[in-house]
Amino acid sequence: MSPALFLFRKREWISFAILAFILVVVFPTLFDNFRLNLIGKYLTYSFVALGLVLCWGYGGILSLGQGIFFGLGGYCMAMFLKLEASTPEATAIQSTPGIPDFMDWNQLTSLPFWWQPFHSFTFTLFATIAVPVALAFIISVAMFKRRVGGVYFAIITQAIAAILTILIIGQQGYTGGVNGITDLRTLLGWDIRSDHARYVFYFICVALLLASLLLAQFVRVSKFGRLLIAMRDKEDRVRFSGYDVANFKIFIFCLSAALSAIGGAMFTLQVGFMSPSFVGIVPSIEMVIFCAVGGRLSIFGAVYGALLVNAAKTSLSETFPELWLFAMGGLFIAVVMVFPEGVAGLFRQHVEPLITRGISLVRIGKVRKPRPAAE
Repeated sequence: MSPALFLFRKREWISFAILAFILVVVFPTLFDNFRLNLIGKYLTYSFVALGLVLCWGYGGILSLGQGIFFGLGGYCMAMFLKLEASTPEATAIQSTPGIPDFMDWNQLTSLPFWWQPFHSFTFTLFATIAVPVALAFIISVAMFKRRVGGVYFAIITQAIAAILTILIIGQQGYTGGVNGITDLRTLLGWDIRSDHARYVFYFICVALLLASLLLAQFVRVSKFGRLLIAMRDKEDRVRFSGYDVANFKIFIFCLSAALSAIGGAMFTLQVGFMSPSFVGIVPSIEMVIFCAVGGRLSIFGAVYGALLVNAAKTSLSETFPELWLFAMGGLFIAVVMVFPEGVAGLFRQHVEPLITRGISLVRIGKVRKPRPAAE
């Protein structure tokens, strides 16, 4: 049997196929280009929720700063797109042509040296993953090697998210400030604002998400995944068994950062801008809610949770914009107190038994089907 078949049990392969069918066939058929682009935006948050399933659900590491890595991935992609839109010809009316408009407004006369490598698309793709992972590595080594975990680690990641937001807003001449990096037009000469481009980006996002699901499942069923669960439940026993718990935590935290960064880059491409409003404390907590609603032990639940919460956010904020924050708080309380395993837990407890019972009845009916009497 192919090793790939061991990733999922039969029912899990069916769940994977159903999700792929919904994303690839159902949504593009039912929705127009505007709504499909909106769903693509929701799916970018699924990468963050998926990383949290591995990091929090299986590793027991609650991070309240995943917006850091989502935002860094998005900013790296935005820097390349902004430089492509800031050619000397396109910025001829500026005091200093050839640099982004917000730099000219803030009286910068040359492009900062650390912006220079983002002229290269190859470097941008590398930096989109490498920069968030490097920061995640520094944070995790500093924390986990000193056995800092639990609520203390959650608070520290939250503080770092706040610090990064303040830094981005304060360095307006280099980062675009509170407005972020906007007016992104082309990717390698291709207009990303067109309906066709957004349609293509949706399918690219879906393909990357499905590949990420396979990667997450590979981690989950591997020996490393079993060690993650043991580490979450009985960390001291794993440590006394001779394993370096800190290294495992560092790896899974960096992997979740990489997944979040991919989501941030796709967000920038589909929405057309990146700002500090997606980096700070509030968006980071919302990302945890996506994971919790879907089920923090379900990789498929991460996708459904992100879709459900963001769809609810859009519909409620359009109708009752002042009530959305209250609804979000109530949703989080409900997840914690009423269905702690999220949508995936409700499915396993109530829907799956009915399906199993129905299949069993069908099989019994076939077995007991009376044979025709002999003439």
